[in-house]
Amino acid sequence: MRPSSRPESSAFPDTELLDALFQQAGLVRNPRRTQPRSPRPSRPAGFVRVTPQELAPPLPVPRRAPNGVEWLPIPGWNLPWLWSGFSTRKGGLSRAYCAEDAPGELNLGFTAADERAIVLANRRLLAEAVTGSDATPILALKQIHSNLVLEATRTDATRPTPRRADGHITAQPGLLLAVQTADCIPVLVADRRQRIVAAFHAGWRGTVKRIVETGVGRMRLDYGCRPHDLIAAIGPGASACCYSVGEEVLSEFESQFTYGRDLFHEVFSSDPVKTKYPMLFLTQRAPGHSPIGPSLHVDLVEANRRQLLASGLSPRSIQVVGGCTQCQGDLFFSHRASHGHAGRMMAVIGIREARKTGPGGASRK
Repeated sequence: MRPSSRPESSAFPDTELLDALFQQAGLVRNPRRTQPRSPRPSRPAGFVRVTPQELAPPLPVPRRAPNGVEWLPIPGWNLPWLWSGFSTRKGGLSRAYCAEDAPGELNLGFTAADERAIVLANRRLLAEAVTGSDATPILALKQIHSNLVLEATRTDATRPTPRRADGHITAQPGLLLAVQTADCIPVLVADRRQRIVAAFHAGWRGTVKRIVETGVGRMRLDYGCRPHDLIAAIGPGASACCYSVGEEVLSEFESQFTYGRDLFHEVFSSDPVKTKYPMLFLTQRAPGHSPIGPSLHVDLVEANRRQLLASGLSPRSIQVVGGCTQCQGDLFFSHRASHGHAGRMMAVIGIREARKTGPGGASRK
């Protein structure tokens, strides 16, 4: 059979006119485009599809201190030398983020809407609730969504401004290391043998930058901590049920972690009105371009748990306290849920000061 003399584009008549125009202009169409392209999906397939209720963590039960502060202790952390816990929004003096007839709240961040004196008083209330003394210094950081980890000492308590970092470590007793959150994930780590403690602030940017892996690495390098001596607790933050993100966040995680894709879910709204009357919410937009439909959610709790595992901690030594700041707003502040008008909570950890023996053999702090 004689080979056909017809041009390659003749199999697709709609391209013949285009080829003729290209020839008149002295151009040649790219032969790779002679075949029709297959449609490109708006999002890679393969995500687990769930509802928000399937991802929502249980609501933890807070402990109420005698001074009225409600905070979350860490289950199983009964070491006599260790202070630790996660604050809630309940039990303070702030009125910037609550209704006029509501009790005061425990805002612990120097936000524009609250008074500095009230925030300082709230911090003293939290220190008293966790340590038994309102004079225990709380060391906070100027958090910058980095992987920068510092050594904290008693001199930091007298600094006029906090240092810039997203994690700090100390071996000095009598201090409470703190990280502030209002959706980001707080992670506390303690060395049971050497009595070293650390606190890390892990938003999605800090998680991608491996703030927790970096911090545990600093504990091992600078203090000689061994992974099997470490315990860790992951506190409340915006959980996978609510933490919707864009495709750029997926790209960041996939570029950094082999398991990055496993941290994402496609979450379908379970709004009963939309379920009962779906026709009311139809649009004329192309598939994938409508606000109705699944959204992409990231699980930062699991992401930071995996970093702890990668750092050598055993699964049994990692406690996930639970709670979602975004959908459990009666207990937590949430920057995302309140569109930026929110207070700040704190995750705190410290080494209890040893008791000293006074006259007559009586013990005193």
